[in-house]
Amino acid sequence: MKIKDGGGAPGEAAVALAIAFRARSLLVARGYRVAMTRTGSTFRLGNGGNIARAQFCNRRHASLMVRIHADGSPDRALHGVSTLVPASHRGWTDDIFRPSLRAGRTLQKAVAASTGAVDRGIVQRSDLTGFNWADVPAVLVEAGFLSNPTESRRLHTGAYQQRVARGLAAGVSAFVRP
Repeated sequence: MKIKDGGGAPGEAAVALAIAFRARSLLVARGYRVAMTRTGSTFRLGNGGNIARAQFCNRRHASLMVRIHADGSPDRALHGVSTLVPASHRGWTDDIFRPSLRAGRTLQKAVAASTGAVDRGIVQRSDLTGFNWADVPAVLVEAGFLSNPTESRRLHTGAYQQRVARGLAAGVSAFVRP
């Protein structure tokens, strides 16, 4: 058993949504169709939570599900970007593992290059509901640490959000052809 949606680090939802809007604009300008699971402060799909997010992408046969987050840690010195991908779990994620890993590597490289942030690498996770219910390639990009004062200030600026968005758009473009 786990909580439906923990809500993330304080201020994460607003930062993630701002980055998502910027990334959507860049991708649409490149000819991509982008469907967002939320466009406001609340999530209103099905009964909510990450199962509904995965099902939203599954129904659309998405080429890639990109979740945008900002990390938090009790260690305020941690900083940098990382990308989570589903671990291979037979019967759950074995069908999306390889393309998700390929997408994760591509997006991680692009976001780290675009932002100049420390590249914390790829993390395989078997415990994330949004991955375990996905039937499409899925990644979760941690755009930085809101718990790090310097990185938090950066993540709250439009200029840095645009740099993250440019990295996301470049990574998606390298993985998915419009």
